[in-house]
Amino acid sequence: MRVLIICSIFAGSLLAGNEDSFLLRGATIHPVSGPDISGGMLLVKDGRIADLGAKLAVAKGVRVIEAKGLHVYPGLIDSGTQIGLAEISSVRETVDAVEIGDFNPQLQAIVAVHPASEHIPVTRANGITSVISMPSGGVISGQAALIHLDGWTWEQMQVRSPVSMILQFPVIQTGGRRFAAAAARTPFAEAKREYERRFQQLREFFEQARRYQKAKQAGGPGFQTDAKMEAMLPVLEGKLPLVAHAVRERAIREAVAFAESQKVRLVLAEAREAWKVTGLLKEKNIPVILGPTLELPLEEDDPYDKAYALPAELHKAGVKFAFASFSTSFSRNLPYQAAMAVAFGLPYEEALKALTLYPAQIWGVSELVGSIEKGKLADLILTDGDPLETRTDIKQVFIQGRAVDLDNKHLRLYQKYMKRP
Repeated sequence: MRVLIICSIFAGSLLAGNEDSFLLRGATIHPVSGPDISGGMLLVKDGRIADLGAKLAVAKGVRVIEAKGLHVYPGLIDSGTQIGLAEISSVRETVDAVEIGDFNPQLQAIVAVHPASEHIPVTRANGITSVISMPSGGVISGQAALIHLDGWTWEQMQVRSPVSMILQFPVIQTGGRRFAAAAARTPFAEAKREYERRFQQLREFFEQARRYQKAKQAGGPGFQTDAKMEAMLPVLEGKLPLVAHAVRERAIREAVAFAESQKVRLVLAEAREAWKVTGLLKEKNIPVILGPTLELPLEEDDPYDKAYALPAELHKAGVKFAFASFSTSFSRNLPYQAAMAVAFGLPYEEALKALTLYPAQIWGVSELVGSIEKGKLADLILTDGDPLETRTDIKQVFIQGRAVDLDNKHLRLYQKYMKRP
């Protein structure tokens, strides 16, 4: 057997030949879906997990990676980003996440993903191997995609697309924030009229899609294909979940009622007041994509730790959830957002699952990613400790069994200024 000794620096020896088959030996394996395996063996063939256990019989000639003292976890998943769609938010030409118009269900985020984005290597260097890349803007923004953070083209990066339809659920917006000037606020009556107008448009759009669905089923010589309506069919048929961005209790309740009336699958995103409706979410079996926990309270009279404790409250109520950064620049901090939830009552195992297995289940890709199991893609991270700890080093990242380069802009700048005279 050829043996590759992994040193603490990983000087790039794993990258030679871009091989996607190997035996990882000696590390503690954390499958997430099952008990840990101390000093175990993990066999990867052609980019997929072929076997794992305390001891495996391996054919002669298999490349061996010695990883004694290290830990293997499934790659982490960020369930809400614009990675690949936005580079510099203040430079309009680098943002391709928003399209003109309020209803754009036909738009596919995957085809706009930029594989050379500087955010990709920065994010994956911290153990995140795949992300949901979401369009934004309007009412129905378009179709989100689950992508790997490695590949020369969007076709190579694609794990599955689409995985959801994105809805910016209408709310009453007065325009005022906590520290905004009074002159910047929209009168409530005017804001309420605008909200009702957009909500009515949303209902009418779904009705139009249902009429189109019936017309297509009936056939006939006069039927004409419509790209927007075609994109809505998987949502109406329950094949594609509708992700509704709804932050406050009223919007959450209205989104749940709307989804029930339309008989569509619902996933809530950025639901910061989900703690007020846990019974409803549990009853309707609606999963939640949580935003950052390291946030200030939503309201002035909310408890200071409401954002920190929200994941624990959802877990206690039996509501399935996953973590998301809803960011591009700060997706790399996703593990530490989960760590804060652990400090405020969320069991550690649940926090880890909310970064791996649960998002895979919510997005319908649990047969591919989310845990270390036979047959799944070899999306793995090799660490010297707990990936939720800031002091832990990510020694190597594997995406589909390929060891990816951990060099990135942040590392280069760090090295540059450490050498400054």
